[in-house]
Amino acid sequence: MPITEEQVTWFSDSFGKLVANVEQALVGKTHAVRLAVTCLLSDGHLLLEDVPGTGKTLLAKSLANTIQGTQSRIQFTPDLLPSDVTGVSIPDPQTMEFEFHKGPIFASVVLADEINRASPKTQSALLEVMEENRVTVDGISHLVPDPFMVIATQNPIEQSGTYPLPEAQLDRFLMKTSIGHPDHDTTVQLLSDASNRNRSSAVEPLINSEQAMGMRKMAVGVHVDPAILSYVARIAEETRSAKDVRLGVSTRGSLSLVRCAKTWAAANGRGHVIPDDVKVLTEPILNHRIIMTPEAEFNGVRTQDVLARILRDVPPPVDRGAQ
Repeated sequence: MPITEEQVTWFSDSFGKLVANVEQALVGKTHAVRLAVTCLLSDGHLLLEDVPGTGKTLLAKSLANTIQGTQSRIQFTPDLLPSDVTGVSIPDPQTMEFEFHKGPIFASVVLADEINRASPKTQSALLEVMEENRVTVDGISHLVPDPFMVIATQNPIEQSGTYPLPEAQLDRFLMKTSIGHPDHDTTVQLLSDASNRNRSSAVEPLINSEQAMGMRKMAVGVHVDPAILSYVARIAEETRSAKDVRLGVSTRGSLSLVRCAKTWAAANGRGHVIPDDVKVLTEPILNHRIIMTPEAEFNGVRTQDVLARILRDVPPPVDRGAQ
């Protein structure tokens, strides 16, 4: 069902309030917060990769506090087992029947802290739940809450004792972004409140789970012109044929870009997607889905460079608005 003008206005206003609410804790990082809220309202998962002390965990906690749902934190370590994430079946001594005890993955917002420190076996425990919103243990499926979002963090600097995320798992993250250091004025503002060591506690719930799901359904009704769809398809196809790329963007990546572009358009007060929506979201959505050739990595060619070149070479369609 197409989104109405009244719904677009309400969505844009609510989106702005959500961003402002999270920014009470993560000051001066509007773009990163907007990406995180877009990811939440697009039914996706977020990977935060940045150096220590930039607010990765703070963003995750603040976003969790903003929606009135359950939250949990999993500290990933080399000795973490899959059952520590998903849960385990334990026999009841009275009935002698197995009873399933849910793990921390059964929450609305799950913070997977330092996800690359867990073994590949434990990381693979997230594959099913991140794709299908359910966990299968002993042949029985258990649904997780809806909405459900995994916010994973990893440190790109300290690689000792870490395991690279499998390509299949990277592809299940809707977005990958970083926060970066604050500018000078923001740093001074934070230093003036240095005694506050738990800034996320000031973030009060703004919407509940049902309202978040309602906003997600509204975004689905945003119009996408066939020319925009062709533009997204061309971008994905170019990543597969680029000379420095060993593995390009999958179909899941293209679908993710369209889905987020709808949410981004509604957040900006439009009932239709324009080329600029696609451009601003291309890097955070497609960047982690591309694998470079060893030669390109040796020469310092980055996936960001490839995507920037593709956006320059592929002409965007003329914005014709909603048809």
